[in-house]
Amino acid sequence: MKNIEVRFLGSGDAFGSGGRFHACVHVKSAKGQFLIDCGASSLIAMKRFGINPADVDAILVSHLHGDHFGGLPFFILDAQFNRRTRPLLVAGPPGVKTRVLQAMEVLFPGSSQVKQNFAIEFIELQERNAALIGWIQVVSFSVLHPSGAPSYALRIEGDEKIIAYSGDTEWVKNLREAARGADLFISEAYFFEKKIKYHLNYQTLLDKREQLGCQKLILTHMSDDVLLRLNGLAIEWAEDGKVVVL
Repeated sequence: MKNIEVRFLGSGDAFGSGGRFHACVHVKSAKGQFLIDCGASSLIAMKRFGINPADVDAILVSHLHGDHFGGLPFFILDAQFNRRTRPLLVAGPPGVKTRVLQAMEVLFPGSSQVKQNFAIEFIELQERNAALIGWIQVVSFSVLHPSGAPSYALRIEGDEKIIAYSGDTEWVKNLREAARGADLFISEAYFFEKKIKYHLNYQTLLDKREQLGCQKLILTHMSDDVLLRLNGLAIEWAEDGKVVVL
């Protein structure tokens, strides 16, 4: 079995609770590198932790909220200024290309019209349809989290490993399917036990841990409500810079 390195570049929520960066996970194999989500602060996080953006082959986006895709305009402009030549794949929900270009125009007017020195291919993920993205296969599962487009949990298979990711959502049965048999399931846990629409809490994940059927579960996207109780958690949790080898 081959090793895959998973590094949490950003493990925070939308509001930077605990001083954490927005959602961004870097995955590295001998076959290539990709990001899972690219929140607004992700380029800063990459440079903080010594990840070269030029080495990233693909970016997978779970849903179209700024703390999950808002780093793409910065990533693309940085690549242009640093003379990137290798192609970039961006895969996300339907409408991902339009939203990224709109974000570029809001943040840097005129930037979406600039012809890059590298090819950018946008791939729209369709629910339960396997998409081959370089050396990985990605299957998306619908979850409950309004974002102006479908929001997904992702199941990523490659190099004999499976990584699953909840994105943002309240508990839905699709999470069991996404996580089943995964070497690692990365799940948001926004609150400790408080139940709100469109987000998971720690207690629910603890109660349903066996249903997930994954080998390893790591919590991310935590608010202060969870961060203040980290020492008492019975599930492993992420922090910015944390590395897991599968």
